[in-house]
Amino acid sequence: MKTILTSLALLGLVLAGTAAAPTGAIAQEEAHSEAQPTHFPIHEPKEMDWSFAGPFGTYDKAQLQRGLKVYKEVCAACHSMKLVAFRTLEDLGYSEGQIKALAAEYTINDGPNDAGDMFDRPGIPSDHFPAPFPNDQAAAAANGGAAPPDMSLLAKARGVERGFPRFVFDIFTQYAQGGPDYIHSLLTGYDEQPPAGMEIPEGTHYNPYFIAGVSLKMPNPLSDDQVTYDDGSPQTVDQYSRDVSAFLMWAAEPHLEARKKTGFRVLVFLLLFGALVYLTKRKVWAGVAH
Repeated sequence: MKTILTSLALLGLVLAGTAAAPTGAIAQEEAHSEAQPTHFPIHEPKEMDWSFAGPFGTYDKAQLQRGLKVYKEVCAACHSMKLVAFRTLEDLGYSEGQIKALAAEYTINDGPNDAGDMFDRPGIPSDHFPAPFPNDQAAAAANGGAAPPDMSLLAKARGVERGFPRFVFDIFTQYAQGGPDYIHSLLTGYDEQPPAGMEIPEGTHYNPYFIAGVSLKMPNPLSDDQVTYDDGSPQTVDQYSRDVSAFLMWAAEPHLEARKKTGFRVLVFLLLFGALVYLTKRKVWAGVAH
């Protein structure tokens, strides 16, 4: 009996705490001001219309090529992409000769040679994109104390958690674009001004879409007409952000199209197999009295 009463008392405390939690959260939310946010990011990322979204989505190769150009001319000055090999750019529509020429634009530190020394050589397709700094310490020293993250898996590593009930709908819509949405919003969010009274640490830059605070070390990396497009696409910050976000999604998940095709075939097989099993069961047991 004593055990039962103790269990009921504990259950009551848990329920009381659960009921009080929303009230406390609401009170905390009401107490904060725009100048003192209690959660980050301050603004949720904007949902964009991506070609690779949904169960039948595919990559836009022209967009990926533009995104690669933005990465090379802007992002590569600070961010590495050490897990992406030049030869995988064949998926973007480049020929073998183009990939060899692109790889040769980079200098790769290799070795040791027969004398035991390291040496520099032009890149080859089997090489990976080299890092702009020799190590993380050097990267941090050159960027105000914060080492820029590697971009190889950035589109899968970044994203904002979507609360109930949206994450339930995401199961059916197969929403997996949280990373690209976040990157695009971050890159286009620098123009917003902080609310009056908000203190921005010196040497940082306000961005309401930043996931870890009111500001970040990275300044606005993009401006209109910064990168020249050969296909006539708009040379705007919004377009640059879209293209490089899509490219980083491909870098993080290059087999997305094959995975979706395989998943669709498996579902079709399971539906047909289920129908055949049901019809077989009806035929086998049709003459048996129930």
